[in-house]
Amino acid sequence: MRITEARRRVENTNWSALTEELDLYGSAPTAQLLTPAECRDLAALYEKPELFRTTVDMARHRFGSGMYRYFTHDLPTPVAALRAALYPRLLPIARDWAARLDRPAPWPDELDEWLARCHDAGQDRSAQILLSYGEGDWNALHRDVFGELVFPLQVVIGLDEYGTDYTGGEFLMVEQRPRAQSRATATPLRQGHGLVFTTRDRPVRTKRGWSTGPMRHGVSTVRSGRRHALGLVFHDAT
Repeated sequence: MRITEARRRVENTNWSALTEELDLYGSAPTAQLLTPAECRDLAALYEKPELFRTTVDMARHRFGSGMYRYFTHDLPTPVAALRAALYPRLLPIARDWAARLDRPAPWPDELDEWLARCHDAGQDRSAQILLSYGEGDWNALHRDVFGELVFPLQVVIGLDEYGTDYTGGEFLMVEQRPRAQSRATATPLRQGHGLVFTTRDRPVRTKRGWSTGPMRHGVSTVRSGRRHALGLVFHDAT
């Protein structure tokens, strides 16, 4: 996939509607970003360990159950193209959220410039993830904050067909609400479609203005089959 094709697919999303839903829930789906054949090709890369810098066994680290692998910086073409095409669309949302929360917005117009800043700060390891869950696997609630420099949004893309290739394994988001019990959402990932979600929190309107709504994400237990997903993160790791 070339960057021009990636941009065309990204533009098929109704970004106004996505932004509104993201404001309400902290996550929102995109239009189709990958074809079924492209999804299968990407899922198959999991069996090529030479493409990855490290493999994480979640049970070993008490993150849940299942495995994921971090790509090296030599990303597969579709991964690099989609990441580059999504960043300019996510950037205005990130800046708007920062303004509402009275936070700095250090993200430049170009993704490469932002990644260079991450590397200068010691965050120089790729954070692009290919995940593989089998029956009984799950992912504990967490945030993907890998250093001081953080981009507030990321994208996960389903690579298998929900309900056919696997059951269970819904994407979970839990919002910690002040002086109230937490609110959860569960979203099945559609094959080839992305889900934009907050890395750590979202702006929440209160009587006193805007406040921070802390959020974490995870994956419910896979009941059958195998679930692959691609995670696109817009900051690198320490």
